[in-house]
Amino acid sequence: MSEQRTIKKILVANRGEIAVRVIRACRDLGIPTVAVYSEADRTSLHVRYADEAVFIGAPAPRESYLKISKILDAAKQTGADAIHPGYGFLSEKPDFSQACQDEGIIFIGPNPHSIARMGDKQAARETVKRAGVPVVPGTEPGLRDEDILALAPTIGFPVIVKAVAGGGGKGMRTVRTPEELPAALATARREAESAFGDGRVYLEKLVEGARHIEFQILADTHGNTIHLGERECSIQRRHQKLVEESPSIFVDPDLRRRMGEMAVRAAEAVGYINAGTIECLVDKDKNFYFLEMNTRLQVEHPVTELVTGIDLVKEQIRIARGRRMGPTQSLMEPKGWAIECRINAEDPYNNFMPSTGKITSLNIPTGPGVRVDSGVYAGFEITPFYDSMIAKLICWGEDRGEAILRMRRALEEYTIMGVKHNIPFHQNLMNSFSFIAGAFDTKFVEERFSMTNYEDVPSEEELETAAIAATLFAHRQRQLASQVVTRGERDTSNWKWVGRWERMHR
Repeated sequence: MSEQRTIKKILVANRGEIAVRVIRACRDLGIPTVAVYSEADRTSLHVRYADEAVFIGAPAPRESYLKISKILDAAKQTGADAIHPGYGFLSEKPDFSQACQDEGIIFIGPNPHSIARMGDKQAARETVKRAGVPVVPGTEPGLRDEDILALAPTIGFPVIVKAVAGGGGKGMRTVRTPEELPAALATARREAESAFGDGRVYLEKLVEGARHIEFQILADTHGNTIHLGERECSIQRRHQKLVEESPSIFVDPDLRRRMGEMAVRAAEAVGYINAGTIECLVDKDKNFYFLEMNTRLQVEHPVTELVTGIDLVKEQIRIARGRRMGPTQSLMEPKGWAIECRINAEDPYNNFMPSTGKITSLNIPTGPGVRVDSGVYAGFEITPFYDSMIAKLICWGEDRGEAILRMRRALEEYTIMGVKHNIPFHQNLMNSFSFIAGAFDTKFVEERFSMTNYEDVPSEEELETAAIAATLFAHRQRQLASQVVTRGERDTSNWKWVGRWERMHR
């Protein structure tokens, strides 16, 4: 039995939309909050929403949001007895979790051991293998280049070079021939050393045509570990996710059961507590392999919340208090369908080049089944110091077809002016017959999707195997055939004109 603890005030060690998301959950629970902010974030939404705010330094993350000492000083200064790390920044740093423990501050996340074990990709692989979890064939970390070159043929090309301490696509290189490998190793090592301070790399077999599917884990201190179903994360570019949905059109009930059991075993292998995510690669034949574990809340957590009705941030806080979590068993039947589009300040017509500047006008979509998690407002300045994400647009429907149609409507309503953004990319994707039919993998955006050309009309066979594609294709054809009504020559509406005419003839 775990000791229950009281949380009186929570400091949110993050910024942007995730800080706003956590603050809202705390408000629902009646818990006061503390925001931290850099010089660039003085007027940010999370600063306005929190009950208190503490300045922590210069815009560069290493001078502010990545400074453990400044975060802890802010907690002590305001009397915060718990810290929520959000995602990114310090959320997966075992030193931060340990420092909170040492100061007697509750860390709303896993313990330092679990973070360290799962944060080292090779250590994570070895740990879950002992628990009977399948992993992608690969080498051990820390090998010299000559050893890796010798072992590569035994794994079989193509392979992917990965940084041991990597994430977000950094320190990763795809290699298709033995001749490419030496240069890829050198480049990956340099990039890993620069990004993580750790130049160690390893090889992993490249699973062609793979899907990226992850399972949401919850575990409390009372011995309960469950999963809340899968998220489909295959729509990505350069290993960065762009669209996520739950459930996956590719996963059938049997695969969900087997992958869910695997995810729970993987979490239990490190004594995991709180919310986490087991990420997997799944090949065309539905063979699945453990990829890594993210020991934090995911960017895409809202799609799981919409199909389960479970507030994951509230559950994180409940677990950190030492209480039993709300859900009692793994989710096997999602309710409805949810899709999330990451709205980023980047130009999809110019190789997704980041865009900075002031948002001069902002119209956020609303209505049934539409949720927007955002940290910006009209007049907000997008700076070059942080991630380019503006918001997350999430739509729910009774089924996938309704979710896609609702997302298309919401994207049409979404207006952002002042900076370039990727809403046109998402609109084109929602019109893509391959996306509608669920015929995509992790390379779809990079290799088979275009911002300038629509795909060919699907064949009869494809339409027969995907009724949703047929429905949406017909809907699109109706849109294209609809009459465009031009504005009348009068400077006012017909109703007003008739009203004036009636008054003139009384």
